[in-house]
Amino acid sequence: MASGLKAGVRSDWQGAILVCRKCSKKLDGGFGRKGKQSLAKGLRKRLGLKKGRKAAIGIVEVGCLDVCPDGAVTVVDTRDPGRWRIVPAGSNLDDVAAELGLAAGAVQPA
Repeated sequence: MASGLKAGVRSDWQGAILVCRKCSKKLDGGFGRKGKQSLAKGLRKRLGLKKGRKAAIGIVEVGCLDVCPDGAVTVVDTRDPGRWRIVPAGSNLDDVAAELGLAAGAVQPA
């Protein structure tokens, strides 16, 4: 009898950063040098991560997390799921990465 599951797909992720898509959309950017980049895209670029499952850590925009802070984005680190973070618009991406335990060049594939 078949279990319904297909063969798995390899990923280099050590964890994932979940970024609320609704919060990001309400801000219409808010991050990066000119303040026009989404938090997810800004973090990926700042950390120099590869795309998709080849990255050392996944940064994924997900549906609404139902926190809805004013002028900020809700973020969940799957390596620490009991602590959700609120990232105000305009926050320094290096500081955000450090708070999440990520640093440019320090995130290496497993």
